[in-house]
Amino acid sequence: MADRFFPNTMPQFVPETGTSLQHQEQEALTIGADSLPSLLSMPYAQLAELLKRAALDLKETIAVETWGLSGQRARDFTLYCGLLGTAFLLLKSHHVTGNANDLALCSHIVKACDSASLTSRDVTFLCGRAGVCAIGAVAAKLRGDDESLRYYLAHFQKIKLPKNLPDELLYGRVGFLWACLFLNKHLGQGTIPSAYTRVVVDEIINNGRAMGRKMGRCPLMFEWYGEKYWGAAHGLAGIMHVLMDMELKPDEVEDVKGTLKYMIHNRFPSGNYPASEDDRKRDVLVHWCHGAPGVALTLVKAAKHFGDKEFLDAAIEAAEVVWNRGLLKRVGICHGISGNAYVFLSLYQLTKDAKYLYRAKAFACFLLERAHKLISQGEMHGGDTPYSLFEGQGGMSYLFFDMIDPSQSKFPAYEL
Repeated sequence: MADRFFPNTMPQFVPETGTSLQHQEQEALTIGADSLPSLLSMPYAQLAELLKRAALDLKETIAVETWGLSGQRARDFTLYCGLLGTAFLLLKSHHVTGNANDLALCSHIVKACDSASLTSRDVTFLCGRAGVCAIGAVAAKLRGDDESLRYYLAHFQKIKLPKNLPDELLYGRVGFLWACLFLNKHLGQGTIPSAYTRVVVDEIINNGRAMGRKMGRCPLMFEWYGEKYWGAAHGLAGIMHVLMDMELKPDEVEDVKGTLKYMIHNRFPSGNYPASEDDRKRDVLVHWCHGAPGVALTLVKAAKHFGDKEFLDAAIEAAEVVWNRGLLKRVGICHGISGNAYVFLSLYQLTKDAKYLYRAKAFACFLLERAHKLISQGEMHGGDTPYSLFEGQGGMSYLFFDMIDPSQSKFPAYEL
């Protein structure tokens, strides 16, 4: 397992110092020096400025590499690894800085993604047509472009869900529902009526119950390509995460809670979680997509929703796994350090415990100080699509933006 992550030798906690910004920056950015201790002790407001500069620099590089050098075509339109991820990053940058140029470029990129996705049969926020239309509509609303807003909403409403659609987040029904939730959050409740989403929820619940009855152990269970996954991307954690934001009947709420408790009671002794129902012997993956990080984010949400201490205790235990084994030799959001940092941000928002803010800061500082060097030396994987949001440096830029105001951070395309 050790070849998957860097040993976490960072202190459990480092108090902030009162050293001047100029001195801290000179020490932190000295070439050849290990600046990580200085970054960890830097006053948060000053560190946030460094992270903001790094986020903006990365955002510019990513925009050039994915859009400026692409001939302005979307070879991969998706948010997960394609051009829509750049648009989403630009939307985030605009939210943080108010830069109108970011919003304008975001809209141009979404337009290209719209053309590229017109014939796509994928329907989710992360990997399908729904993400294009949802982000396009929100960007249009922010720009005051009513014509484009009407266009994207009309095309969103034309999306048809195939009968054989799976239920998971990346390619399935809850991935479509997340796009509905995103539109309702940013354009107003009722933009996508609950009567419309209820039909989709019914299908998910019915499918989950049918497979749960076959197993006889868990209230809800689902398959993707023959595997009963547990994680955020394809399995139980992601499905429960979205269902908690829907209007559920009392018995459905109990099924969601029971499914999460089934996972807790069957986790590894380490506090990590299996990748799938049939993968109970490989305590290996500590990713958002498979393992403790994605499950922890869902458990934090369950603790907020239900006020059940069992969910909070399990989330805290999963966060310890992330602290000890989550400095992955990858940079991205899906299966990298950037995504794992959000576990600590989510717990910080719920508990207000400064320990979790420090841990998020530590993961971000590790990336700020070492990621580029480790990637260039071949010791860290920069992603098969190195500038993408979920596999590459786009996720690192997004995290740095979120670290500026950690009380408002949200794991992209997962936390609302």
